[in-house]
Amino acid sequence: MRTRAMQAENVAAADEAVRHEDAGYRARYVTATDGLVLHLRDYGPIDSTLTPVICLPGIARTAFDFHDLAVALSTAEPPRRVLALDYRGRGLSQHDRNWRNYDIGIEMDDCLAAMTAMGVHQAIFVGTSRGGLVTMAIAAARPTAIRAAVFNDVGPVIEPKGLMRIRGYVGKLPAPRDFTQAVEIMQTISDKQFPGLDDEGWMKLARGTWQEKDGKLVPVYDPALLKGLAGLDLEKPLPPLWTLFAALVHAPLLVLRGEHSDILSRETVAEMAKRHPACETHIVPGQGHAPLLDGEAAARIVDFITAGERGRAQSEAEETKPVTGPEPSMPRAGGFVAGTGSGNRSATSEK
Repeated sequence: MRTRAMQAENVAAADEAVRHEDAGYRARYVTATDGLVLHLRDYGPIDSTLTPVICLPGIARTAFDFHDLAVALSTAEPPRRVLALDYRGRGLSQHDRNWRNYDIGIEMDDCLAAMTAMGVHQAIFVGTSRGGLVTMAIAAARPTAIRAAVFNDVGPVIEPKGLMRIRGYVGKLPAPRDFTQAVEIMQTISDKQFPGLDDEGWMKLARGTWQEKDGKLVPVYDPALLKGLAGLDLEKPLPPLWTLFAALVHAPLLVLRGEHSDILSRETVAEMAKRHPACETHIVPGQGHAPLLDGEAAARIVDFITAGERGRAQSEAEETKPVTGPEPSMPRAGGFVAGTGSGNRSATSEK
């Protein structure tokens, strides 16, 4: 049973985070089906008429990674609601006493529970790495929940080399004395992945990896996550997830790939664009796995979401017009409306 003391500790940590961050979000707490307390950030107006955005982080990352993107979306005109979730065992969500529950299927259930608690029934999903896998799982289990999706450096084929690198440091990082040393540690383990990152970017990576607690810097995730990774056999290719990917065929998709990614290959991105009828792709220069969602990358996502919403509104307006002549012989394509248009409407900015 989860103790009240553990819940109070998480609430206190959330209050501390809000005091020290120029954020503009509301710290929310919801209860998973098994009673675990989950934290999420709630940006923007609750009553926005625009489709809300759900942000799902990487395996050892948190809602912090989506701050810049969430601010851009929630302060635009008109503003949009954005929910960024901390999985169980990450960020300000409670740790699970059973490490086996750090599982994509359970994290999918947690996401759906959080959506229900927040009154969100359909959303645009932005998934970084593991977040994209959770999004595919939701598409298979509840396809109507997804209006559109953005994958940040993830696809149906995961490169073992990249997972091996991640397994080499998750749960094994030294404790830095301060964030200056934290940056140095991040540069040591990820310099080849992020040759184009500036000082501000490295600090964002560090602050998304450690958090302050009792005057010390500790990982933002439960070190027990390593136990799940340890059981993977990375000497052979992992089973591809094309069947799950196919469940997203109804939802327009934007795929971002870090130029130096060792998790998502160029070949996989090309195959995703080939198989999906409305897939756009974008390369983030100078970065690897997974690109920071700020600057150019955030702007690309905002453009994708805004254009899709505009197309949907136009399509719905056209559908309500009285018919004054013969019906058109071809269906109309319309933003985030599933099942409209014909053929492959793929667009790409990948070189």
